[in-house]
Amino acid sequence: MKSVKVPLKKLNDVRIELMKKKLMRMDYRIKAEADYGYIPVKDDVEGYEIVDIELEELNTHPHNFSELLEGELTDEEIEDLKTSFDTIGDIIILEIPDNLESKKNIIGKATLDFTKRKAIYMKKSAVHGTIRIRDLELIAGKDDPVTIHKEHGARLKLNVKEVYFSPRLATERKRVSDSVSDGENILDMFCGIGPFPIVIARNNDVNITGVDINENAIKYFEENIRLNKLKNVDAICGDVGEVSKSFKTKFDRIIMNLPGLAYDFLDVAMHLIEDGGTINYYEFSDGYEQGKKRLVEAASKENKNVEIINTRKVKSTSPGEWHVAIDAKITSK
Repeated sequence: MKSVKVPLKKLNDVRIELMKKKLMRMDYRIKAEADYGYIPVKDDVEGYEIVDIELEELNTHPHNFSELLEGELTDEEIEDLKTSFDTIGDIIILEIPDNLESKKNIIGKATLDFTKRKAIYMKKSAVHGTIRIRDLELIAGKDDPVTIHKEHGARLKLNVKEVYFSPRLATERKRVSDSVSDGENILDMFCGIGPFPIVIARNNDVNITGVDINENAIKYFEENIRLNKLKNVDAICGDVGEVSKSFKTKFDRIIMNLPGLAYDFLDVAMHLIEDGGTINYYEFSDGYEQGKKRLVEAASKENKNVEIINTRKVKSTSPGEWHVAIDAKITSK
């Protein structure tokens, strides 16, 4: 490596001078020996002794995402992108605004270089269909949509093209898990690959049944039960409205995390909930009043009371709209 040879006592002064003149190579480490130091340079530097010496190559991984997109995107555009990607295992899923779609490959490569994940996908649609999936397009890396995501000690295997999973609900899943008591009999009505049941069962002595209409989701849920070596967790594929007709027991807790449609199944939940049990209900809304009203109306049909235990905004979904959570205790009148 071409280097400037200088006495050790002058090493730092020369280093600063070469950096200011942008002559120093930043991808190799400066070497110091008994009396001399060696500074890697891009070319011959007038007034200094130039030698060829072996130097250690540095890891020049950028300090932040912005560095890789400087000159390609404005600061504002970069900030928007920072809040628009999800990390699921070794996969990144980006949400790229329409006005930046022409630069999707540049953005994909920058994301790949910065995160060092295996694949970068771009959202091509909202979540849609009865099996709740979204269309994705590979924009960088290897087209391998299967990954294992780690969360609160749990390992969650999934295919991001076949199932829906949000890493942004990790805090919510931990909060629900922490509120569970040992011995509870729990139903997750829309379990997906099983993140709520897996996290809960890893940390509590409970019985959990998870239902989902997506066959691929149930396939991964069953694999995740084995992967986490869990017992007393059952996976059922089907429409919970139909599946529940065969249940021989009621539940101490029912999780209803299908925010776009959960309200359609409140009658089923009220029929299945044990007296004094808890419903963890979710919906998209600008507040809590709509959800509270729906819970009360559904409970009254079963001659039951609703006590609101807790409400919170889980995450923002669009301006003025939230993924909200309402915890309700249900008792007989």
